[in-house]
Amino acid sequence: MRMQAAEFEEWIQSGASNFQAVVPFDPTSTVFAAVNLTVSNTDLSEPLMADTAAFSDYMQHFLARNGAHYGIGGYNELRTMYGRSDLFDGEEPRRLHLGLDIWGSADTPVYAPLGGVVHSFAFNDAFGDYGATIILAHQIDSGTFYSLYGHLALKDIAFLQEGAPIAAGQLLAHFGEPHENGHWPPHLHFQLILDMEGKKGDYPGVCKFSEREKYLQNCPDPDLFFHWMPLAIRS
Repeated sequence: MRMQAAEFEEWIQSGASNFQAVVPFDPTSTVFAAVNLTVSNTDLSEPLMADTAAFSDYMQHFLARNGAHYGIGGYNELRTMYGRSDLFDGEEPRRLHLGLDIWGSADTPVYAPLGGVVHSFAFNDAFGDYGATIILAHQIDSGTFYSLYGHLALKDIAFLQEGAPIAAGQLLAHFGEPHENGHWPPHLHFQLILDMEGKKGDYPGVCKFSEREKYLQNCPDPDLFFHWMPLAIRS
């Protein structure tokens, strides 16, 4: 049964599930830094973003400069950086980000925030795409919803099977290197989806601004899952 946005929000607000951290996290010491990838961040020049190695160096220096283990942000963020790939081009280019990114080091473990089953997975290898991708299906009383994990390591999908059960807190994957994550600096793209619209192994993580309301209704704010994250995040 298709999950409706209002039903999903009601379920989240009821506190019916205790979501687990999706990356290694110590509440006494882990530091997150808010990452701004909009046009207002003048450090992000087109040549820098077009060069995967330079972009990766920038993100690592950003974390070091902020004393942070992870950079985080991006939901409903209008980003210019997708101009680095023709995957997002068109009469109206896609620039609005529909997930939440956690930037860090390659091979960082990724854990399932709640139980479910493997819906699908794929290696979306176009430049600028997700690279290795896993999608989980989660069943609750009101229906089924999905969580997508993009930019993973190829080893994480090598022996995966659709329908395999996944427990809350189970090791699911790792941040991939650029050559296997769609040619991005190492990070996790985490996205919630109410209706997969028949897709498997893939779902748009970036949309046209003119389709913003449609996609935000189908892709709720992932921050709903991140109550475990410290409220004080450096900006």
